[in-house]
Amino acid sequence: MKPLTCLVTALCVTLSVPLSAPAGGTQGRDSDAGATSAIERLHVFFKSTRVIQTDFQQSLMDSKGNKVREASGTLVMQRPGKFRWDYQRPYHQLIVADGKEITIYDEDLQQATIKAMTGVIGGTPASLLSGAQPLEANFNIAEAAPKEGLEWVELTPKLPDSGFELIRLGFDRNDLQVMEMLDSFGQTTWLRFSNMKHNIRPAPGSFVFTPPAGTDIVRETGQ
Repeated sequence: MKPLTCLVTALCVTLSVPLSAPAGGTQGRDSDAGATSAIERLHVFFKSTRVIQTDFQQSLMDSKGNKVREASGTLVMQRPGKFRWDYQRPYHQLIVADGKEITIYDEDLQQATIKAMTGVIGGTPASLLSGAQPLEANFNIAEAAPKEGLEWVELTPKLPDSGFELIRLGFDRNDLQVMEMLDSFGQTTWLRFSNMKHNIRPAPGSFVFTPPAGTDIVRETGQ
């Protein structure tokens, strides 16, 4: 399995996250400018956000803080349970969830792996954005010290097998800007977002995967 495949599997099969909006990018969403704490901003964000479309930059750091790999692409998410991660660099991979199944497509291998979402999203970081349950159902929430000019919230998964030890969300005055995830191997994944749009209508077929001719379909069972 390619290194990026491992990374996107971790991020999309056990993870999907809330995203940021730059100044002026709060289309269709109530402003959280009146929120007085990062935790309040967190709750306002999730109550008012149904759809997100954004570009992203992703970095993976090892336990010593060394950068292991980078990736970038676009993301569309819609509650409940739908998302489309389109990794464009360093090579193309696509992850699509339609609310029932997740498909991971590797263009170089011409292979699509399909698995049921049942029991996958649950108490993992995926429930942060695509889940329908309140955040407190799956995470312990605490405010953290400011850094990098942002206010931070820490979320600790309640389920021991989520694959992540800690998730940090960084807010500026208007919106969520950064997501930082510490996994059980001591590695940290950073996600930074740009060109954010909220609550727009996704393009038709955004959450449907149509395999190109010649694609090898692998369906995993036992979820």
